[in-house]
Amino acid sequence: MAEELEHPPRAYNTEDVATQAPAPKKRRLKWKRYVAMLFLIPILLVVLYGWSTLTFSYGHGERSGYVQKFAKEGWVCKTWEGELAMANLPGTMPQIFHFTVRDGTVAKQIEQNMGKRVALTFEEHRGVPTSCFGDTEFYVTSAQVGQ
Repeated sequence: MAEELEHPPRAYNTEDVATQAPAPKKRRLKWKRYVAMLFLIPILLVVLYGWSTLTFSYGHGERSGYVQKFAKEGWVCKTWEGELAMANLPGTMPQIFHFTVRDGTVAKQIEQNMGKRVALTFEEHRGVPTSCFGDTEFYVTSAQVGQ
């Protein structure tokens, strides 16, 4: 036969498809990211909570009396811890006010005026996550010698 027949284009077989398909992408291990988030998010929340409890005060006030104990305490985080004896009437049992001082200049001022009547201005910070910032929730911000 002299006449040539037109043949349709060749059909694709699996070898052709395999050569045309892009190489499969390697799956990144996303579990590392999830594990990092599993640890970082709680740590970030604890840090944020601690910062907020130390930044915003629940209450503030002033107490006056005689400082009967004042010492720098703590295993790792050293803070000044003290007791203020507040007597309403002479001869009565004093009420003890436990307080924490984080500022060195205020601590020095209290130390210099031990034995004298002192007025302590404090801020109350409730819910501080660790005792590293102080053993009490009352943080003294200033001290003035009373008359």
